[in-house]
Amino acid sequence: MAFQYQTLAQQVAQKIYLGELEDGQRLPSLRDFADQQKISLNTAKSCYELLEARGLVFVKAKSGYFIKAPKLQVEQPYHDDFESHARDVSNLDLQIEIQATSIQEKSIHLGAIQLSPKLIPIDLLRRSIQRALKHSKPEDFLYSDRQGHSILREALVSHWAEDGLFISKDDIFITNGCMPALSVVLQTLTEEGDSIIVPTPNFNGQLQLLASLKRKIVEIPAHHNGFNLERLEYEMKHSGAKACLLTANFQNPLGFCLTNEDKQKIAELAEKYQCFIIEDDIYAECGFDPNKPLPIRNWDKAGYVIYCGSVSKSLSSAYRVGWFCITAKLTSFRAQFINRNVVVNTPLQLGLADLIHCRAYRTHLNQLRPKLFQQVAQYRHYIQQAFRSVDVRISQPEGGYSIWLQLPESINSLDMYYFAQTQKINIVPGVVFGEDSRYSNCIRLNAGHELSDEIKQAIDVLA
Repeated sequence: MAFQYQTLAQQVAQKIYLGELEDGQRLPSLRDFADQQKISLNTAKSCYELLEARGLVFVKAKSGYFIKAPKLQVEQPYHDDFESHARDVSNLDLQIEIQATSIQEKSIHLGAIQLSPKLIPIDLLRRSIQRALKHSKPEDFLYSDRQGHSILREALVSHWAEDGLFISKDDIFITNGCMPALSVVLQTLTEEGDSIIVPTPNFNGQLQLLASLKRKIVEIPAHHNGFNLERLEYEMKHSGAKACLLTANFQNPLGFCLTNEDKQKIAELAEKYQCFIIEDDIYAECGFDPNKPLPIRNWDKAGYVIYCGSVSKSLSSAYRVGWFCITAKLTSFRAQFINRNVVVNTPLQLGLADLIHCRAYRTHLNQLRPKLFQQVAQYRHYIQQAFRSVDVRISQPEGGYSIWLQLPESINSLDMYYFAQTQKINIVPGVVFGEDSRYSNCIRLNAGHELSDEIKQAIDVLA
C-alpha cells in the first residue's frame, strides 16, 4: 500500500485537476490540515512537499501554501446516442493492419498503449527471474500445469487480497496475456454467431478478437463517466446476447472508472438476466489514486462474472502473463477451460511470483501511479497547446494512459492515420473503436512514454 501522505497528496492533486480547487486558492495551514485529516504534522508536511515537488502547490513566505492549478480548459469528448442491434464487426482487415503498424520499432510510439522502458522495473524483474530459476525444482522444467503454476496463483491470491479482492487459487487460470484469457472464456461460454454486448468507443483489440471468433456485437454508448446501465439492462433483456465484455476500471480509450454502485448494479443485472460478464480489468493497477479500485467481480454473488487481466499494462507489454478467474457456477466447464488454455512459460510464471512475493511489484506500482498521473496530465496540456487553433475535445482519464481526442467533424482520422504513417508516427484512428464510422473524427494516443521533445514534435505534426 502507498504511504498515507502519498494517498492524501494524490487526492488533493485530483481535486486540482478536476477544478475543485482553483488556481491561487490557499490551502489550510499544515496544522489545520493535520487536524482535518487526523494525521501527524510530519505527514501533513510530507503531503504538501510532494504536491510542491509536482508543481501543483507553491509557498508564499509567511503566508502558507497555495494552489498552482494547470491552465487547462478543454471539454471532454461527447458522442451522440445511437440505436443498438446485433451485427458483425465490419473492419477486421483494417483492425489487423493498424495493430501491425502500431508496434513498428522505428516509429514514434503514440499508437499501441504500452509503457516506456524507463517505467519498467527491468533490474528488479531480472533479479526475480534469476532468483526464481535458482530456487526452482526439477519438476518445474517438465510440462507444467495447464491451469498455471500454483506458486504464481498463490502469489496473485495474496496480492489481490491486499487490495480487498478475494479469489480462490483453484479458480485462477494463468494465460499468455489478457487477450488469450478473453479468447478462452469467449470460446467456452459462447458460440459462433452469438452476440456480445460491448460499450463503444471500445478497445479495438477486443473488437478484433470478437470478429476473429465470429461473434456479433451489440454496441451501447459509452461516455467519459461510463455507460448507461438502463441501456445495458435493456440489451441484456431484449438483444439475446450471451455475454457482456466490459472494462469497469479505466476503460480504453476513455479512461473512466465506474462507481462501486454501478459495479454492484451490473453484477445484479448479470444475475437477473443470467448474462455472463467477461470483465477485462487490465488497467486496474494503473489508476491515479494510490488505492486500487475493486472490479465488478467483487459484487458477484451468483457466479456470472469472469475476472480477466494481466501485467502487460502495469509491468511490461512484453511480459505475456495473464489470467482469468472462474466461479463455482462454471465448475462444469473446467475441463473445457483447461483444454483451450495454452501452457505459459514456467520461468516467467515463477519470476512474476517472486516479484510479487518480495513486494518489488507492489513497490513498482506505488511508484508508477503518480508518474502516470503526472505524465498523462503533461500530455493533455501539451495536446491542448498544440491544437489550440482547433476545436478539440480531450479525455480526462481517471487511470491508465490512453488519451482520446475528438476533432472537428470535417477531420477524417483514417486519413490522419495514413498521413502520420508517412511521418513515421503511430496513432490509432477512431474508426476502429466502433461501427458506422461514428468515431471517424477521433484518434487515440498513447501517453505511456515520457513526453520527450521527439513526441512533442510528433504531436505538433498531427496538429
